[in-house]
Amino acid sequence: MATTVMAGALSSCADKLEPGFIGKHEIKIENGRMTPEALWAMGRIGGMSVSPDANTIAYGVSYYSVPENKSHRVLYTMDAKGKRQRMLTTTTANEGDAVWIKDGTKLAFLSNASGSNQLWEMNPDGSERRQLTNTAKSIEGFAFSPDETKVILVMTVQNGPSTIDKHPDLPLTTGRVINDLMYKHWDEWVDEIPHPFLADFDGDIVTNPRDILEGELYESPLRPFGGMEQFSWSPDGNTIAYTCRKKCGADYAKSTDSDIYLYNIATGETTNICKLSATDKNMGYDTNPQFSPDGTMIAWQSMERNGYESDWNRLYVMDLATGEKRFVSRAFDSNVDEFVWTPDGRGFYFTGVWHGVSMIYSLDLAGNLTQLTTGQYDFGGITLMGDQILCKRHSMEEADEIYSFHPTKGDKLTQLTTENKHIYDQIERGKVEPRWVKTTDGKDMLVWVIYPPHFDKNKKYPTLLFCEGGPQSPVSQFWSYRWNFQIMAANDYIIVAPNRRGLPGFGLEWNEAISGDYGGQCMKDYLTAIDDMAQEPYVDADRLGCVGASFGGFSVYWLAGHHDKRFKAFISHSGIFNLEQQYLETEEMWFANWDLGGAYWEKNKMTEHTYSNSPHRFVDKWDTPILCIHGEKDFRILASQGMAAFNAAILRGVPAQLLVYPDENHWILRPQNGILWQRTYFEWLDKWLK
Repeated sequence: MATTVMAGALSSCADKLEPGFIGKHEIKIENGRMTPEALWAMGRIGGMSVSPDANTIAYGVSYYSVPENKSHRVLYTMDAKGKRQRMLTTTTANEGDAVWIKDGTKLAFLSNASGSNQLWEMNPDGSERRQLTNTAKSIEGFAFSPDETKVILVMTVQNGPSTIDKHPDLPLTTGRVINDLMYKHWDEWVDEIPHPFLADFDGDIVTNPRDILEGELYESPLRPFGGMEQFSWSPDGNTIAYTCRKKCGADYAKSTDSDIYLYNIATGETTNICKLSATDKNMGYDTNPQFSPDGTMIAWQSMERNGYESDWNRLYVMDLATGEKRFVSRAFDSNVDEFVWTPDGRGFYFTGVWHGVSMIYSLDLAGNLTQLTTGQYDFGGITLMGDQILCKRHSMEEADEIYSFHPTKGDKLTQLTTENKHIYDQIERGKVEPRWVKTTDGKDMLVWVIYPPHFDKNKKYPTLLFCEGGPQSPVSQFWSYRWNFQIMAANDYIIVAPNRRGLPGFGLEWNEAISGDYGGQCMKDYLTAIDDMAQEPYVDADRLGCVGASFGGFSVYWLAGHHDKRFKAFISHSGIFNLEQQYLETEEMWFANWDLGGAYWEKNKMTEHTYSNSPHRFVDKWDTPILCIHGEKDFRILASQGMAAFNAAILRGVPAQLLVYPDENHWILRPQNGILWQRTYFEWLDKWLK
């Protein structure tokens, strides 16, 4: 069933739309309350690209159809003031990742109109679409050289000989013969890995793609989250900087040691700039290189310690002539999440989390730091638009919209898009407030509290403790299409979301306090937060629930055996139930080695503390109804963990329910599965808390 485009500025496009087109939803929301259907009707704004004259913005939006159980990526343009919005996509093909080429007269983009993801170009009004590539493999990303005579294409290559290669007389076999680790990762069997290909472009067609990592079975960009931000062209077009972890098998599984490499196009030579000498000690993640505007320097994000994926993510700069490296973001006691060079090459704009919000900062090469944005928001997606910054902003009250501002003029933010205004106008949103509480060891902890719409302090409300995953992911002003606080509040729950020990944005000591102490201070922090809120007259202390995913799911399982009857219902999604089981089932061994202290058979103080605190050891104390949710394509935390927890609860005589998805991974990505998730979630909570 085709989705109707909203009336107004885009109505003129409606008669051009291909049957089955999924676009902006018209939706009627009853009672002014957020619903699962409303969440899935929202447009999700993606990447942005600014024309060379800084007058036009191209950006992507993803729309979802619940009846058709699929999504559609659509491209738009608008002027720099957010006016003259134009939808470029009119077919059912997915289109995205648009960038301006040919002095702004064309847009290059990815489309699957030909059956696989290929590189296309079109006029800025969407006309004269033309396919530029016809590769055997789908293209995952691309980046043109400054003079546009060459282009990087990311495509997958086979990760060594397959079973059928070895046994051609068994063409229908599905078996995999495995001899080393990292044979699965996140949600895929590692049969193929991404490589950067360098191709020629004559302005008409892309030809001659050649693998710059040919013969090397190393992935670039890094799975599962790496994209084109892990590559950079030098301004003269002679060098490509790329991110790679040149390890395989068990070495890969145990190490986070990726580096930045410079590939000389003329000679084919490669230089690792992170380890130019034997004295270079940086052994953690090095990612996301960017050449300075004049090409004399290169910057990248860098973690110091091998195996620690949540180490301090610092901004480093190297002088390419001398090899001198500088840690320029030292004054910011949190992570640099994304960055861009200033136009003059004298510094950067970057985003980072501090005290539960992600702001935009300016940073000069001497390390002087200035905060540019304020408010109860998270900012991201920063890019330059002439002398302005273009960015996205979201909060616990609304999803991403696009904004702009002048970083040096003190101007207020200008909102450029109102993608979901037609939905917000129909709902009453719950208020979000910060609350600082004292922990058991005398620290100050920020707790976000989200209240139901039409909150009445004279009533008593069921209240949910939200346990964050990661484990070292910030509880900042995030917007989620699953763990959405507004839909929880719309169901008349108060939500308590602590920035417990082990989260960035409160200094390195706070962030690192969780490693090796999964059942320790972080759990005390959770109980402190809910106990503090339970003192409020409008919180019904007899109707408390506890929910979370990933490490948050572990937290739920752990608290189920330690909550001293505080809670009346639990929900764990993709949680770790048995830490010994997790150590041997997960694929990123660096994570387990760092956070758990190593294998359970290694008898040291940290491992003994860790494994003695595994949730499965406290099932004898489980006495509260629990819902377990898991996806069978989750290779970070296998579905056997959720099944084991559910089985244990049933065998213990504890009311329990299991929601398992054969086709989902660590998240829930399909619309109908997402609706089922929300319905099951609230049916369970309402059954035990209302």
